[in-house]
Amino acid sequence: MEECESCGESGFLTGKHILEHGGPPETGRFGKTERCLLQERPRLFDCQGQGEAPHWHRHMGRVAKNQWDFGDLFSAEQTRRVWTVSELTGHIRRLLEQQVGQVWVSGEISNLRVQSSGHIYFTLKDATAQIACVLFRSEAAGRRDLLSDGQKVLVLGDLTVYEPRGQYQLVVRALEFQGVGALQLAFEQLKRKLAAEGLFAPERKRPLPAYPRRIGLVTSPTGAAIRDVLHVAGRRNPMLEIVLAPCRVQGEGAAAEIAAAIRLLNEFALAPVPESVPSPGPLAEPPPRLDVILVTRGGGSLEDLWAFNEEVVARAIAASAIPVVSAVGHEIDFTISDFVADLRAATPSAAAEILTENVFVSREFLRLLPDRLSDLARKHLRDCRDAWEQWLTRLRRAHPRRRLEEAWQRWDESTARMQRALRAYWKERHTHWTHLVRRLQQVRPTLQIQHHRERMGSVVLRLRDRVRHQVQHRQQRLETARARLVLLGPEQVLARGYSLTFEAGSGRLVRDAAEVRPGQQLRTRLHRGEVRSRVEATDSTPPPAGP
Repeated sequence: MEECESCGESGFLTGKHILEHGGPPETGRFGKTERCLLQERPRLFDCQGQGEAPHWHRHMGRVAKNQWDFGDLFSAEQTRRVWTVSELTGHIRRLLEQQVGQVWVSGEISNLRVQSSGHIYFTLKDATAQIACVLFRSEAAGRRDLLSDGQKVLVLGDLTVYEPRGQYQLVVRALEFQGVGALQLAFEQLKRKLAAEGLFAPERKRPLPAYPRRIGLVTSPTGAAIRDVLHVAGRRNPMLEIVLAPCRVQGEGAAAEIAAAIRLLNEFALAPVPESVPSPGPLAEPPPRLDVILVTRGGGSLEDLWAFNEEVVARAIAASAIPVVSAVGHEIDFTISDFVADLRAATPSAAAEILTENVFVSREFLRLLPDRLSDLARKHLRDCRDAWEQWLTRLRRAHPRRRLEEAWQRWDESTARMQRALRAYWKERHTHWTHLVRRLQQVRPTLQIQHHRERMGSVVLRLRDRVRHQVQHRQQRLETARARLVLLGPEQVLARGYSLTFEAGSGRLVRDAAEVRPGQQLRTRLHRGEVRSRVEATDSTPPPAGP
């Protein structure tokens, strides 16, 4: 006999009752999973043991002994594998390095930290995700000193896992800045550097020749700037000779070509006249050399004009023996070459007008065209570069430097934790010391004496005020009594017309007429003075009452 805990029914529990309410009390209730198994296989719980065992029951590792024993649900072959944290992290790291490897990633820098060891740690993020990055000191990544939070960069790195923290990260091998913000930052930094060296000083500026006969032109042979210069020069002075040093004015390598063109024009201007050239005569002037170099290009964005903001171009202009005029972009555009040049023109047309202010020329000098690599040479160079990069990738993966880099990173983290612990300790000590000093100051005898002195001074002041108040109060009462006494005194009575009569001999005050006798000498005191009299008669009759 058994009793159901859910409904309280007693008796022999049937299979249906067990399915609805659970097992008997001594075995405990079935869980949700067991009830599902019972509903799917009700023949397992035949109280009489009749019926064929289900298919999954026949494959159990151990046979059930009764209707409440489920046996071994899983065989020995299905035993799970348990990984350690180190094994799992190492496996994930190998998968990332083998299947992802080296990748280019763009994003915005945040949480930038530069360690004393020279390694740089930062987070690369976009609108929805972020990844940790590390740039080791040994990596020759250019402009690493310009890195700051909020910059957009393009980085090349090896994707790996930093096992001590189980964090996947990007080991940066190269980086490139993106956007106008990075270019503006580089512009301001180079401007400050060259200004500190004195390249923008006014005393370095050389005057332009009043009548230039031949000028050197540094610009693209296919741009709009050269057409503007030629048009204005041809219209204003057809006799002006122009020597063109063609170069690219935007894109990768353009700055080097511009600097090379400036140096080429200087070499041309300073080269001696060959002996094969016949002399024009003793009175004739020597052949003209370059009088001015014009570095120019048309308008564009900051990225398009960036070649004229490179240091190599600025130093080539500063080192030029020939005066240089810079005319880059439009009136609102300013470049480093404008500050270094001897004269800045707002536009290429304005530069041509300045150079042809007094004399006009319109002859175009032969253009110098740089030799370019053929398509086959470029392809061969690209193939060699790809093979070289693949070899470097394999070498980096097998190089012991990786362990050294990880050791550097662990050292940086240990150093940072130690510094935080030291700062926390000294902060705690400082707080404790401040508390002790405050308590000591509260119990110092000098402070107690000072406190009592202040209290005594306050009491003395209050006592003085109270005594002063009492004296004033008594003085007021005395004055009041004096005034009342004066009002009630005999002088005031005499002043109202009354008089005092005294016996002349004894000076006794006479209050009744019966006290004197006829012939007696009297002395009467008035308000002013006295009157002496003699009594002739007395009358003791009281005067009549007033109306």
